[in-house]
Amino acid sequence: MSRIQLSDVRENLRDKGKKVLVAMSGGVDSSVAAYLLMEEGFMVEGVTMNLGIAGTGGEGDRRCGTEAANDARRVCESLGIRHHVMDYADDLKEKVIGPFIDEYRKGRTPNPCVNCNRFLKFGSLLEKARAMGFDFLATGHYAKIEMRDGDYFLKRPRDRRKDQTYFLYAVPRRILGSLLFPLAPFTKDEVRETARRAKLPVADREESQDICFIPQKNYGAFLSERISGIKPGPITDRSGNKLGEHRGIVFYTIGQRGGLGISAKSPLYVVSIDVPGNRIVVGGKKDVMAIALRAGDLNVLAGAWPPTVYGKVRYRKKEARCSAVLERDRLWVIFEEEQEAITPGQSVVVYDGDIVLGGGIIEEAFRRPPPE
Repeated sequence: MSRIQLSDVRENLRDKGKKVLVAMSGGVDSSVAAYLLMEEGFMVEGVTMNLGIAGTGGEGDRRCGTEAANDARRVCESLGIRHHVMDYADDLKEKVIGPFIDEYRKGRTPNPCVNCNRFLKFGSLLEKARAMGFDFLATGHYAKIEMRDGDYFLKRPRDRRKDQTYFLYAVPRRILGSLLFPLAPFTKDEVRETARRAKLPVADREESQDICFIPQKNYGAFLSERISGIKPGPITDRSGNKLGEHRGIVFYTIGQRGGLGISAKSPLYVVSIDVPGNRIVVGGKKDVMAIALRAGDLNVLAGAWPPTVYGKVRYRKKEARCSAVLERDRLWVIFEEEQEAITPGQSVVVYDGDIVLGGGIIEEAFRRPPPE
């Protein structure tokens, strides 16, 4: 693989020798990001955000805890650069875990990675980097920053399988010029090969998955320890007929099929969560389909939105053709074809080709288009 080209990182960047702080989790991606920037002559230092997740022995420890910090330190030592550790345990609780729990109380399904990026990595950490005299903050995200006609845009990377722009749409537009995503031109396989060629000590480390602050991916145990008053209640059909009993509404999400404990002639899915009534409502596949949505808590990254765009309602779902209308503090998205399990609490991200136009948090899904 050839060395990184600055035009592939950010088209207008020509300032070799400037200072870059690289957020390093101890994983392959952020480690290679630091290596590539060093190869291009930037003055690089690494930083690990200590999120207070230690002793779990699981993925959280590898991604956000003691093991992550130790791996990042080893990489920095191998590169001959300085390594910082900053305490973000309280920030994680306040900005990410607290809202995550509150959303489940409301019967919604949140995406904590969006808040982590918005408030921690590209909020507080960027501010600290600037205060320390750094010109840029870099990460190992698979995304791209490009300047066009004097404005910065967030774009998809070359490796569409690893595209992480869905988690980055909430980053403020005003800071895009301060960010570097060195992995934009490369595939995951090429990044892994670069790590091996550079003899980075984490070259063969397994890729992280799922939410770092939930030990052993046990959502039920995590929520049970933090939400009081969880109690069972009825599972009904859309007409109100009781079909079974649920364990607590926080354990269910829109579109869920398994774990309902109901025997039926055809598959049943969670179609809504009635929080005041402590009730889970189920229906058939057609009942979990929707054609439109309304979103709030918006972030707009581009000024001009064409009449036809593409909307993505979950990270693992394929984007779909739609129209998107900004209406003051709300975003209306109307799809050309019905979408499955549009879920309140998740994000909708809107694209024009490779460009991220913006997005917001889904508030409600509609089976019919809203009136004009």
